[in-house]
Amino acid sequence: MNRKKILVTGGAGFIGSHLCERLLNEGNEVICLDNYFTGSKDNVIHLLDNPYFELIRHDVVHPFHIDVDEIYNLACPASPVHYQYNPIKTIKTSVMGAINMLGLAKRVKAKILQASTSEVYGDPNVHPQPEAYWGNVNPIGIRSCYDEGKRCAETLFMDYHRQNGVRIKIVRIFNTYGPRMNPEDGRVVSNFIVQALKGEDITIYGDGMQTRSFQYVDDMVEAMVRMMGSDESFTGPVNTGNPGEFTMLELANLVLELTGSKSKLIFCPLPSDDPKQRRPDISLAKEKLGWEPKVQLRDGLVKTIGYFDNVLKNS
Repeated sequence: MNRKKILVTGGAGFIGSHLCERLLNEGNEVICLDNYFTGSKDNVIHLLDNPYFELIRHDVVHPFHIDVDEIYNLACPASPVHYQYNPIKTIKTSVMGAINMLGLAKRVKAKILQASTSEVYGDPNVHPQPEAYWGNVNPIGIRSCYDEGKRCAETLFMDYHRQNGVRIKIVRIFNTYGPRMNPEDGRVVSNFIVQALKGEDITIYGDGMQTRSFQYVDDMVEAMVRMMGSDESFTGPVNTGNPGEFTMLELANLVLELTGSKSKLIFCPLPSDDPKQRRPDISLAKEKLGWEPKVQLRDGLVKTIGYFDNVLKNS
C-alpha cells in the first residue's frame, strides 16, 4: 500500500479534525498541526491511539520543517468572533502561514492545498458567485483581516506556482457546519442551535432576509480530498459549497422545529460589512471534480443538533 505522509495545518479545528479522520481512514499517515487558538485537542482525541497520527502544537506564523507528500493548509480562525478578536494575528496567520507552508512545499516538493473562503467575494454584486468573479471587498473594514488575508494567500499560492512550479490547489469554502463546531464561534448555525437548546432568544441580525448556503462538513471534506487528487493542471480556485440558499429566518425556524424549542426570535442591527447574499456557483466543481453536496440541510442539522445537545449536557 502506498501510504502518503500528509500534513494538516489547523488539523484540530472543526473542518481539520474531520479531514484528519478521513485521511487516516484512507490509510495515510497524518501530522496534525495546531496552536489551539480555535482548534481543540478534544476534536482529535479519538485519533491519538492511531499509530499513524501525530499531533503537534505549532503556530504556522513560524516556519515548520518536515518531509511530507501533501499539505492541507487550513490554519486560520474562520468565524468573525475569533478572527476579529486579534485581527493582526488573523492576517499574519493567513499570509505568513501561506508563505511558510508554500516554502515547505517548495523544499520537499509536496503538493499543497489552500483552504480559502467565500469571503474573498465580500458582499457580492454578482449572484451566485462564480470563481471568475473578483469580489466586492472592503480592504479597511472590520472583516478585512480575514477577507484580505485569504485573498493575499491565494495570490501567494498562484505566484509560488507560476514562479517556482509548486503544485497547488485552492478551494473556496462556503458556509460549512456540522459536529465539532465551537459552540461559541459566533456562526449562525451554531448560534441558533445553542440558543434553541438552551431556550434562549434566537438572535437574528438585520431583517433576517439575508441569505446563506450551508454545506455539511462531510461534503466539504469530500471536495477537498477530490481536489487534492485532481489533475495537476487544475489548480483552482474552485467553489465548494451548497447552492441551496436559505434566509436567516428560514434557518431559525427550521432549527426551532428540529429542536422543539420554545425560543423567541429577536432582531438586532446588522453588523458592518455583513454580506446580504452568499451562494456558490459550483459548475466548476461538478465539471472538474465530479462533486456536488449530498447532505440536505435538514439531515445535517439533525446530526449537528445531536452533537451540540451532547456537548451542552456534558458541560
